[in-house]
Amino acid sequence: MALVEFALVLPLVLLLLFGMIDFGKAFNYWNDETHLSNEASRAAAVNRCPDCGGAKINTWIKDRADSGELKNGSNSISPPGLDVCIWFPDNSNPSDDPARDHAKGDPVEVVVSAKYNWLGYLVGRGVSPQSVITSRSRMRIEKAYNANGSDAYNTGPLSAQVPDASGTC
Repeated sequence: MALVEFALVLPLVLLLLFGMIDFGKAFNYWNDETHLSNEASRAAAVNRCPDCGGAKINTWIKDRADSGELKNGSNSISPPGLDVCIWFPDNSNPSDDPARDHAKGDPVEVVVSAKYNWLGYLVGRGVSPQSVITSRSRMRIEKAYNANGSDAYNTGPLSAQVPDASGTC
């Protein structure tokens, strides 16, 4: 009798256990994204990234993620991993002229996101439900942004950089 009861309760207990572990993992990834978005928005606000080693801030931030799964995607995070987007909210460049600088005091926002596969390590990426874990950080520009591509970052999503620096996150 006890064995039958155990067999009935065990799947529910395991689902709760793995669900708690998975929630903790997702929360840790969100915490990492928050830290990365803050670092990127600070570098974008001062329009300088001495630690980037010549790379754009978008690429540098993705490489600073705590785990390879968050960087490149795997079971819990869908490939290609993190999506780092740096943009100017409300298109603060009203003329849409690529030659016009964004002035000091204009906002710059960084959006770091990744698709999280719930219980993906158990059932695989194709079966589990997904959520997009997103973190945002907004700061005011301290050094004018030259919208001519010479700056330390790209704007807009990684898949479609925006030459007029308006961003499209």
